[in-house]
Amino acid sequence: MSDQPGAHVPTSVSEVARQFLAAPASDRATYPALTDAPAWSRLIDITNSALRERFSGFDFPVEVQDTKIAGVRTFVLNLRGMSTEKTPIYLDLHGGALIAGGGELCRLISSATAMINGMITWGVDYRMPPSHPYPAALDDCVAVYRALLEEREPSDIFVGGGSAGGNLAAALLVRAKEEGLPMPAALVLLSPEADLTESGDSFFTNRLFDNVLGSLHDVNLLYADGHDLSDPHLSPLFADLVGFPPTFLQSGTRDLFLSNTVRMHRRLRSAGVEAELHVFEAMPHGGFGGTSPEDLEMCAEMRRFLDRHRRKG
Repeated sequence: MSDQPGAHVPTSVSEVARQFLAAPASDRATYPALTDAPAWSRLIDITNSALRERFSGFDFPVEVQDTKIAGVRTFVLNLRGMSTEKTPIYLDLHGGALIAGGGELCRLISSATAMINGMITWGVDYRMPPSHPYPAALDDCVAVYRALLEEREPSDIFVGGGSAGGNLAAALLVRAKEEGLPMPAALVLLSPEADLTESGDSFFTNRLFDNVLGSLHDVNLLYADGHDLSDPHLSPLFADLVGFPPTFLQSGTRDLFLSNTVRMHRRLRSAGVEAELHVFEAMPHGGFGGTSPEDLEMCAEMRRFLDRHRRKG
């Protein structure tokens, strides 16, 4: 076995997880100049191809409506045969480092989410750089959330996202609070990219151990388009979180975003918010590929949390 720190595979996780951890780290991208839009577009295409490969072989039994809500392309998904009358709606914001995961990938990511939550799921195909930097993505999410409030009572609305989607989910509620909109029933943040300044400890301690993700500093600058990365709309970790709804947070001990997640949990708790944190042994960013016992356990915990906060009756 290699002496490199990132090559160690612990025996404390499942065989599927060990196989995932034994795989070589994803190539760390060399990012182009911020002004080179064609080069960024090529990099995004490569990233999306890799994401599509991760979904190969998955068949999600969901019904899909590809529509526009508040002018924003949105995938409306529900499990086949599920009653949609008065069913709560989960607003799902896809990951992808704030630059990738759009279009058909948004549908796939939100289909996977719909398999977990047992609700109607709205997958927001928000605009992204290089053509549409901040605040385009957040504006799209706010617009769809406003439309959702016309469809359901706040007690029947849930908001969530993973990674970059976790950034937008939290930032959406920061904006909603500022604009006097009601909070949803609950919030789900899966390894959220809550701090674009990358100031947390795990950005250093886990940089050799997370075989999925490397620093996104240059990507964050592209997204921010000259705005201060510590602005709470860009890094919701630094926002006033008083009044946020009950929140579920997930990360892993090898996750580059572990500090984002645990710091967000502490900020929420300090603000008087009900928040539960689930940190999984040796898990890198985004889990062990989706099929390990640990991934399934995380999905079960998320579903338990959502069911607990669904309105009864």
